[in-house]
Amino acid sequence: MLQPPFVPRNSTNPINELSFEQYYRHLCDNLVTYTRSRALAKGVQLHAHILKIGLQSIPLVAHHLISFYSKSQLPTFSRQIFDETPFKVCTTWSSVISAFAQNELPCVALEFFRRMLENGFQPDDHTYPSATKACAVLGRVDVGRLIHGVVFKTGYERDLFVASSMVDMYGKCGEIWDARKVFDEMPQKNVVSWTGMIFGYAQLGENEEALRLFKCSVREGVDVNDFTFSSAVHVCGNSTLLELGRQIHCLCLKKSYDSSCFVGSGLISLYSKCGIIEGAYRVFDEVKTKNVGMWNSMLIACAQHAHSSKVLNLFHTMESDGTKPNFITFLSLLYACSHAGLVKEGRCYFDLMKKYGIEPGNQHYATLVDLLGRAGKLQEALSVIKDMPIEPTESVWGALLTGCRLHDNIELAAYAADKVLELGNVSSGLFVILSNAYAAAGRLQDAAKARKMLRDKGVKKVTGLSWLEEGNKVHTFAAGDRCHPKFQEIYKKLEELGDQIEQAGYVADTSFVLQQVDVDVKKQAIWYHSERLAIAYALISFTPDRPIRIMKNLRVCGDCHTAIKFMSKCTGRTIIVRDNNRFHRFEAGKCSCGDYW
Repeated sequence: MLQPPFVPRNSTNPINELSFEQYYRHLCDNLVTYTRSRALAKGVQLHAHILKIGLQSIPLVAHHLISFYSKSQLPTFSRQIFDETPFKVCTTWSSVISAFAQNELPCVALEFFRRMLENGFQPDDHTYPSATKACAVLGRVDVGRLIHGVVFKTGYERDLFVASSMVDMYGKCGEIWDARKVFDEMPQKNVVSWTGMIFGYAQLGENEEALRLFKCSVREGVDVNDFTFSSAVHVCGNSTLLELGRQIHCLCLKKSYDSSCFVGSGLISLYSKCGIIEGAYRVFDEVKTKNVGMWNSMLIACAQHAHSSKVLNLFHTMESDGTKPNFITFLSLLYACSHAGLVKEGRCYFDLMKKYGIEPGNQHYATLVDLLGRAGKLQEALSVIKDMPIEPTESVWGALLTGCRLHDNIELAAYAADKVLELGNVSSGLFVILSNAYAAAGRLQDAAKARKMLRDKGVKKVTGLSWLEEGNKVHTFAAGDRCHPKFQEIYKKLEELGDQIEQAGYVADTSFVLQQVDVDVKKQAIWYHSERLAIAYALISFTPDRPIRIMKNLRVCGDCHTAIKFMSKCTGRTIIVRDNNRFHRFEAGKCSCGDYW
């Protein structure tokens, strides 16, 4: 075997005894070690040595250098090495495509995948997953289908890793039936394919099927990872399935995934959405290394539970910790300020976004307008909209409409409504807000006109529902509901409760019933709202020491808010109500929102 020319023949260094192939493989092994340990400084030194001795042109060495810089989050250097490699093989192309896909450069990854095909190189089981990952990030299912066609032509459709990546891509692009078809045809399945299906169903709100698949994966002994657990926990949070969520939390602890930021974020969301903010705090404190997603989950949880001062303190701690906030962070801050009336602080955080290089989007403007509108600063809110550098969306005008409704400014509400109608397709929620605002002001013809426009669009008002969990069963109620097996006991308890709270000073506010009916009918309509039926059921079913947690799909009405404060005082129970916007914790006749909602 010839000695490499760059090694002195008489050197006593043991490496000199190695063959040329052994030597460059030894360098590759070192690169792999530095890549795994993220030892950037050592890897750069080794790269300099490789350049000095002229081995960078060897495809295997180039591959490991591209991978090293990719894992070090320096894809520009990965591309430079690729460009400087004179003799490229399939591995070289796969490495650089993976570098772009893994470092949030999906468009470049797909461009290089196209160039690879044009240059006559055949992708393999390492190239396809990178290309499909890029499609998933971009939401380009059309490109993903084209790649799927190439997969068939090259005979990789039954490859475990390629098929799993196709399942993941289709699932993330919302094409769940395509994902399921690939999944069902796989002769073998791995954690990526199972997780892709679970995430896909969860993303579409198909929570029952997502949980069924999660249970199947556990039963079949799949070595589920933190992404799988995260998807399952998020489903439990969205469905407020507290008991099942707790069981999955125990499984996370058993498999040592409780320290994962992805799982931690999901658990914080689970406990928060189920009304147990203390559980969210506990999970947050137990995870030592936190990413921005976990900080955001805790900020959102605190904001929804009216822990506004905690939100502001957490943000300052986050800054001190060196975690860079993102657009979701500032949305959480603005949301917290909006629901606590912290106008000055909200303005400051909105301005602070620019310091972090974040351009406010429509959601940020909508939340700022909501903050000002709730505080009664309607003209300032209107000025914010007029000065926006981007076109205001329905959510921005909707925030102004809500403020106008709260402060009975019908003229400005009508102006905002006209602007909304100019946008074209409008959600039913805004028509309802406008109709209610007109009705409250006595402009019944305008209210009827708004409702007619809603009917003409073929949209029905969403039915208000309230539900609570008891063991493994969820009990759901609608206003005036008599379908529950215990409805007679529920109504009897509600009548007893009515007498108690009236003696304590409760007076029904019938202004929240907008139909033109007499006062007694209005009182009846209010008294049998869905959340009150759920509370009555809890009082006859739950032990006295158990907090009552009610979930709603719509905003709680003002009279129910007042009534539940009296209920908490008269029964001595803690009642937690989550509506479609925030949490209300009623204790001893007071609400955590401070009546600012």
